[in-house]
Amino acid sequence: MAVYVGMLRLGRLCARSPGALVARAALSRSWQEARLQGVRPLSSEEADRTAPLPIGGLSYIQGRTRRRLISKTVGRCLDATAQRVPDQEALIVLQENIRLTFAQLKEEVDKAASGLLSIGLRKGDRLGMWGPNSYAWVLIQLATAQAGIILVSVNPAYQSMELEYVLKKVGCKALVFPKQFKTQQYYSILKQICPELETAQPGALKSQRLPELTTLISVDAPLPGTLLLDEVVAAGSTEQHLAQLRHTQQFLSCHDPINIQFTSGTTGSPKGATLSHYNIVNNSNMIGERLRLHQKKPEESRLVLPCPLYHCLGSVGGTMVSVMYGSTLILSSPVFNGKNALEAISRERGSFLYGTPTMFVDILNQPDFSSYDISTMRGGVIAGSPVPPELIRAIVNKMNMKELVVAYGTTENSPVTFMSFPEDTLEQKAESVGRIMPHTEAQIVNTETGTLLELNTPGELYIRGYCVMLGYWDEPQKTEEAVSHDKWYRTGL
Repeated sequence: MAVYVGMLRLGRLCARSPGALVARAALSRSWQEARLQGVRPLSSEEADRTAPLPIGGLSYIQGRTRRRLISKTVGRCLDATAQRVPDQEALIVLQENIRLTFAQLKEEVDKAASGLLSIGLRKGDRLGMWGPNSYAWVLIQLATAQAGIILVSVNPAYQSMELEYVLKKVGCKALVFPKQFKTQQYYSILKQICPELETAQPGALKSQRLPELTTLISVDAPLPGTLLLDEVVAAGSTEQHLAQLRHTQQFLSCHDPINIQFTSGTTGSPKGATLSHYNIVNNSNMIGERLRLHQKKPEESRLVLPCPLYHCLGSVGGTMVSVMYGSTLILSSPVFNGKNALEAISRERGSFLYGTPTMFVDILNQPDFSSYDISTMRGGVIAGSPVPPELIRAIVNKMNMKELVVAYGTTENSPVTFMSFPEDTLEQKAESVGRIMPHTEAQIVNTETGTLLELNTPGELYIRGYCVMLGYWDEPQKTEEAVSHDKWYRTGL
């Protein structure tokens, strides 16, 4: 119902948008025809700031397609950004006192990717990343993509039964994890599933319950049966192994699967939504474009991320947006902490903040909120659940986030399909889920008849476009249930 309301609100707001009706006329005629009609055609910038309208009173809308989709791998995008802005700060991890420029990040990512290949991983193998936000998380996310290895984003709160399920489901060959974080004893949990680990040779685990899992990589401490991440990266620094990486990259395609994200499993066991380079490169590019990051100076493009990287909002909206736009990504804490987020904004002069509604409520309610310098804040992204209008107003007014945008999407859609414009009014941001994203179609359908509904009629939201996942890993029937033969994804909402 929330999406239905947002869609309807979308139609009404677009109809009120200055120039939206003119855009439909002007863009469908040549410059000469428009001049003769007395209509000034919209510039490309103005066209980007308007949204298409539903046609014929039906609940169908298509985002603009003026700009081409990008056919590059994640690795090629990182390479291009490192070449374009080598000395720009790329990543700051406050809890680990780490700062890397894009040139430094690319160098470390290449060594890590090379190192993963040197220990026997190959294109298409699945590697799980299991742990809270950290430098290692970003490193592994980008290194796996650089080597064509499929990253499996594992919820850091998983216990033994959940962990065993997801590792077995996708046939993980490797798993990267810290020894522990707070009360979560990662190594101990793993030993419950793989008691053979303590006596195994590093990289040669033979597990009865997880026969495909052979390689365990510890992030931060030497542990029996595991390789140390630093050693893997060091192994990848040799010219021989870097040459192997370059050879592997010749055979990578932007349409290859590169990330498996598990859904919440509210309708059964979690399903592994499988995303390609093409999915996440283009979605992150469009998120950044709508945030106007291409118009920002480096000091105006510092992204504070308190959201978990194992979720799409963190890994695509955070890491990948940073890679695409040369923006600085600031990890404020291993897990969400409102005080740490404010400290990161103040200390690192953050300009954009990501979060869910509950995160923003926590930040606003910090007892010493007024003591932090948030003068550099400009905007951010709020997503993950319905947003009360009063919260939008509080964020914009109290946090100086005039360019805040509301985003809606699903993991299966890479994830964002609707998003506000920074210049939308407070009312528009407070009462809708935003506007349709480029190269994306949406429709509301009668769930019983499968027919397209008229505006202002409740139904199920369907999405189609480049953003739709490749499918659920090893679940052809569930994929068929979710994605129709004509490529519409059924959201279930």
